[in-house]
Amino acid sequence: MDIALPYAPAFHPSSERTPRMVTERAFLTLDDIQVRYGDAVAVDHIDLEIKAGEFVALLGPSGCGKTTLLRVIAGFVRANGGAVRLDGVDISTLTPEARRIGMVFQNYALFPHMTVADNIAYGLRAHRAPKESITSKVREMLDVVRMNGYEKRLPRQLSGGQQQRVALARALAISPRLLLLDEPLGALDKNLREEMQSELLRIQRELGITTIMVTHDQEEAMGMADRIAVLNAGQVMQFGTASEIYDAPATPFVSGFVGNSTFLDGVLGRGEGEHWTLRTSGGVELRFQSAGPCRRVGAARIALRPEQIELCDDGAAAVVRYARPMGPSTRVGVTLDDGTELQIAAPRERGADNLPAGARVQVRINPRAVCPVFLP
Repeated sequence: MDIALPYAPAFHPSSERTPRMVTERAFLTLDDIQVRYGDAVAVDHIDLEIKAGEFVALLGPSGCGKTTLLRVIAGFVRANGGAVRLDGVDISTLTPEARRIGMVFQNYALFPHMTVADNIAYGLRAHRAPKESITSKVREMLDVVRMNGYEKRLPRQLSGGQQQRVALARALAISPRLLLLDEPLGALDKNLREEMQSELLRIQRELGITTIMVTHDQEEAMGMADRIAVLNAGQVMQFGTASEIYDAPATPFVSGFVGNSTFLDGVLGRGEGEHWTLRTSGGVELRFQSAGPCRRVGAARIALRPEQIELCDDGAAAVVRYARPMGPSTRVGVTLDDGTELQIAAPRERGADNLPAGARVQVRINPRAVCPVFLP
């Protein structure tokens, strides 16, 4: 028999609420979650603890297991192993309806024959809420998502962003304990997507609701989430803040997927002070600071981002392959004498736009840059 979670009070925006009400206690716990489809492993022994009021992004490439994991939390997919605990209660065997979790899908899933107000009220009616309560809650949700005056319109009379707001209002109307977003902005154009990112954050902060969002867009994840879980092949590669993941990636996959990295293999050696050296197989030597303690010298791989490499007068010799203006910087592709190809994000005011293909230059790793080191 399904055991319904106790009904929570409605969320009310408060001017006294801090920008992000994140507590230190684990509100959602995923304990050794496993999902298999025959011999294919979709989710491979995942453990996560998410705090109350936190905005978490599940980030990864297509097929990494992020949407499957979200559907396990929602109750649409039954895990082959492990447990889902919400506020200390094991909800693994509950139906989606009994979990009282709000979910917004990429395609919005609005009922085309229903008005905005009826779409928002759908979950409340399914829970047999009193009519007066439904009317009041619909009015409240229209105010939260700033859609007052649209209650009598049909979905086809709304823009993509407006439909997304209605879908969000419907998910929030049942006063969910947890909000799940399955690539909610994927169908919107760039400008509207950025506008809706701000709106989602505003609403999440006002309501203080614990939120999990699936996305493959690294900029979206890094700009919105308190913490990010980077997934690959059904496993969590790293779980941390945007700064932790970008500046100190735990694995080469994380470094390559989040941001633009070039990997250099070579022999690690001690340099001066906090600096180390990497000598490539072709004999090119580069100095850098390590993002973490280097346990030993020897074979290693370092990850370099374009903004960590710079043109200079006393570095490693290289040949320019191209120079392309890209907003405030110029993306310069160079080849070192040993054949290693690098990308440089050079400030445009330094004249990098004018570098012709074939020009001889010198490059170095910025002395202040901190680079991840991966040992075999």
